[in-house]
Amino acid sequence: MAQLVTVPQAEWKRFFDHVSQALLGKRAEIEVASLDLGDQIVAEWIPVIGITYDPNNDVLDVALDQVDHLIRHPREIVVEQGPSGISMVAVIDADGTRQVVKLKDPLMLAPATTA
Repeated sequence: MAQLVTVPQAEWKRFFDHVSQALLGKRAEIEVASLDLGDQIVAEWIPVIGITYDPNNDVLDVALDQVDHLIRHPREIVVEQGPSGISMVAVIDADGTRQVVKLKDPLMLAPATTA
């Protein structure tokens, strides 16, 4: 059963340094929602390289294949964890914008057979 966990700000760097390696190879969809913009999908199921938090610049970096999605001045981070690991990272930034990173494993196809 999946559970939502609020990650304390003091642990953001250590938490993402620890889980980033496990996210390598997953696919991510990023949705940004605010009163000004409405809901927008800014990335659709792109391979994940990692997620890191830089406390010096107060930036959460969602590194995807050929794309870096930067979330500046995050104020709250909630993750959804289940039996197969993290499936979602929700971030509220200083402007109140909600950014949701949904994660899934890539579809594994059966090997081709020759007839």
